[in-house]
Amino acid sequence: MSPQDVAKRQAAAAALAYLEPDALVGVGTGSTVNHFIDLLAERARVSNIRGAVSSSNATSERLRAIGVPVFDLNEVEGLSLYVDGADEANDRLHLIKGGGAALTREKIVAAASARFVCIVDESKCVDVLGKFPLPVEVIPMARAQVARELATFGGTPQWREGITTDNGNHILDIHGLKITDPVALENAINGITGVVCVGLFARRPADVLIVGGSSGTRVLTAR
Repeated sequence: MSPQDVAKRQAAAAALAYLEPDALVGVGTGSTVNHFIDLLAERARVSNIRGAVSSSNATSERLRAIGVPVFDLNEVEGLSLYVDGADEANDRLHLIKGGGAALTREKIVAAASARFVCIVDESKCVDVLGKFPLPVEVIPMARAQVARELATFGGTPQWREGITTDNGNHILDIHGLKITDPVALENAINGITGVVCVGLFARRPADVLIVGGSSGTRVLTAR
């Protein structure tokens, strides 16, 4: 296992402490979350979970494979916990997500959860968001028009060709941004006609950020 995978697994293991008996849990998408799912099975924690709401078809398959019932969000009244990773995180627990093209469902599940625990390795921590290209999910017919409007924010939008989200939409990745006001940028991009969702999690940041690294794990909480 690579040092980065060890760090991801450390963060995923620390997130197990936030599980409550008989909980309905939101589960995100990505390599760090896959470690979390594996640890649920390895540490016999699956029996403690009433079920899960997943942010992607891929995660749903992994959860069912270890015996976790997967519910549609419309079938439940809310979630006590959401566990997910991030592509970037700052010290205010603002995030960039969407490298796995599941950003819209991730944002929906986060909004429905009482607590959002984000698990990352230390390479994902930054002072200023934007080194990782910012994903934006768009309606296919609006892709070119949205790209022209996104370019006015100073970055370079690129179509992630060959990728269709679980919602049937396209992804534009904005390269070259320096995001000094994540909340304002999230609001502005959400206001563009044709945008489904932007991968900035600033209006609803994580509540807890668990960072795995060479010296173990550290935990940051929202200010």
